[in-house]
Amino acid sequence: MNIKDIRISVRLAVCFAVLIGVMCVITGIALKSLNRVEKSTAEIVEDRYQKIALASDISDNVNGAVRSLRDALLGRTPEESAKYTEQGQAFSAKTGKALAQIEKLLTSPRDKDMLKMVMDARNAYTPSRDKLRELIKQNKKEEGTELLFKEVVPVQDKYLKALDDFVAYQKTMMDESVGQGKQTASSATSLMLLLSGVAILICVAAAWLVTRSITGPLNQAVSIAGAVAQGDLTVRIEATTKDETGTLLASLKSMNENLHRIVTQVRQGTDAITTASKEIASGNLDLSSRTEEQAGSLEETASAMEELTSTVKQNADNARQANTLAATASEVAVQGGSVVGQVVQTMGEINDASRKIVDIISVIDGIAFQTNILALNAAVEAARAGEQGRGFAVVASEVRTLAQRSASAAKEIKALIDDSVTRVDNGSRLVEQAGSTMSEVVASVKRVTDVVGEISAASSEQSAGIEQINRAIAQMDEVTQQNAALVEEAAAAAQSLQEQSHRLSETVSIFRLDSQHAAMGAATAYAKPVASKPAAPKPAAQKPAAVPPAPAVAVPALPAKTAANAAIAKASSKAPPAGDGDWEQF
Repeated sequence: MNIKDIRISVRLAVCFAVLIGVMCVITGIALKSLNRVEKSTAEIVEDRYQKIALASDISDNVNGAVRSLRDALLGRTPEESAKYTEQGQAFSAKTGKALAQIEKLLTSPRDKDMLKMVMDARNAYTPSRDKLRELIKQNKKEEGTELLFKEVVPVQDKYLKALDDFVAYQKTMMDESVGQGKQTASSATSLMLLLSGVAILICVAAAWLVTRSITGPLNQAVSIAGAVAQGDLTVRIEATTKDETGTLLASLKSMNENLHRIVTQVRQGTDAITTASKEIASGNLDLSSRTEEQAGSLEETASAMEELTSTVKQNADNARQANTLAATASEVAVQGGSVVGQVVQTMGEINDASRKIVDIISVIDGIAFQTNILALNAAVEAARAGEQGRGFAVVASEVRTLAQRSASAAKEIKALIDDSVTRVDNGSRLVEQAGSTMSEVVASVKRVTDVVGEISAASSEQSAGIEQINRAIAQMDEVTQQNAALVEEAAAAAQSLQEQSHRLSETVSIFRLDSQHAAMGAATAYAKPVASKPAAPKPAAQKPAAVPPAPAVAVPALPAKTAANAAIAKASSKAPPAGDGDWEQF
């Protein structure tokens, strides 16, 4: 496996792990060596030195005990001798304790043998010492002095010599321990220096390898970035590793390819923009002339619409006057109809009254007939009465005469009444016919009034519609003026666009592309305008055919508001276009 295929984080982790491992090994060896030195030091301090110190104390105590016995022998009084004797016993007690402590510290057979020699010498010394003490207690100083020089001093010398040998042996052993400690420390120091050197070499080698594996691709990436910054997009990038630097180089390769493609497209776009700006400039000139023609047509249309407006207003005024007259005639006809109705009602009442008079006359005729019969009866009775009934007969005759006259008068009145009723009936029928005729006249007048009102409303609506058309034409004129201003702005924008495209071309020209892509870009940039340019003049040739449908606003079949809305929609549809097709349609 190539080290460059390993991720940088893994490489750094392995490098630091090796460094930590070496440090751990060095630390372990150092700790082991320090442990040995510590053991040697502890052995010196806690074992050898303690034994030497205790042996030295024993020697001092033995010498002290002997001096105390000698001072006791030299004492002038028994009390002074006893005092020195007690001091000697105290020294002897300390010696015993020190020997007991030494015996606890002994571990090796050699130490025990050396202590046995000391104990043997002490055992030889102790009886002489005790004997000397007894002589001192008995105040036998001369015998004690003799015993001191002949027995005690020789065994004391042997005892002290055994202690000196023990101390010398312990010093020898302590010197050996010190030497071993020094040797251990020196060996540990040499080993640590060796391992430190090896660790430094390993770390330097690992750092060099890791640094080289990282800085090499990074330097390559820096050089690539510098070349791209200078505008050289022809550099070839090869990502041969699988680590982070390989990913970086792959990203740089992708960036270079994308930038190469973008610059190629930008060059193509700038060429296309340059060609399109030229076409836009020529189209703006054509559009300007068409806008002027449209403005002239709108002025002519506006003057014609003013004349039409005055004519429609005059028609509307006449229609309003006719509507007023028709309304007046309708009121008069309605009044005549109401009068005829009243006449018909009066004739009906007269007819009813005539019929009632006829009934009354019939009653009077019946009364006259009854009266005549009663008069006849009265005359018959008066004739039967003779002279006595003569006056009654005269009265009856007069009553009969009056009854006959009343009957004849009633018949004449009835005949007259019947004739009058017949005429009243005829008059009622005529009046009814006149009423129906007046109703028809009133209905006709109402229909005429409605028609005239509709004509007046239609004229008003036409007038309002024409006013809306005038406003629409004014808006179209305003839009045309705005279009003219926009044409000028578009011309300025086209000029600015051409300048900007030229600057963009100069800016993009800093990038170096391979010849194949440059040739493809140029071919593509010049192929697009050639393919789209011949199609532009065709809609321009059809322009005169598209202009005449505009007067469709004035078609009478459309309501005024609808026509006005259509005119406004057409005016708004001629706002500044966004594409070449819209320019041609305008």
